[in-house]
Amino acid sequence: MRINDDITLEDWEFSENFTRSSGPGGQNVNKVSTAVELRFEAARSPNLPPYAKARLKKLAGQKWTQEGAVLIRVEDTRSQARNREIARERLCTLVQKSLERPKRRIKTRPTLASKRRRVESKVRRGQIKSLRGRVSGDD
Repeated sequence: MRINDDITLEDWEFSENFTRSSGPGGQNVNKVSTAVELRFEAARSPNLPPYAKARLKKLAGQKWTQEGAVLIRVEDTRSQARNREIARERLCTLVQKSLERPKRRIKTRPTLASKRRRVESKVRRGQIKSLRGRVSGDD
């Protein structure tokens, strides 16, 4: 599977398992194994750089197994072939996202006007709260 110009994932890094999917579909659901479970051995992949593996682990979340594999389960359509394509597309986009380096955050400081507005609103809120006390009667 070709990810970009530099990275191509080999066939031995994948394994596919077909199971019966859940949901509506009549007899087809009960007879045909249309759901696809794609397993990509990410930790053992020689084609992925270490920084991409670390980001992939973070992006995959619960899809990342203890053995270092990414599990993608698709049962969107009634067709096994289409589910297989969707699973491969999802894996491809996940790996592409892991290869992109995130932009560094530039620290910003609050403006003087925003600080003043904040303090004024706090003072106003404090005045409202102080007026909530008991009203003393001048009887």
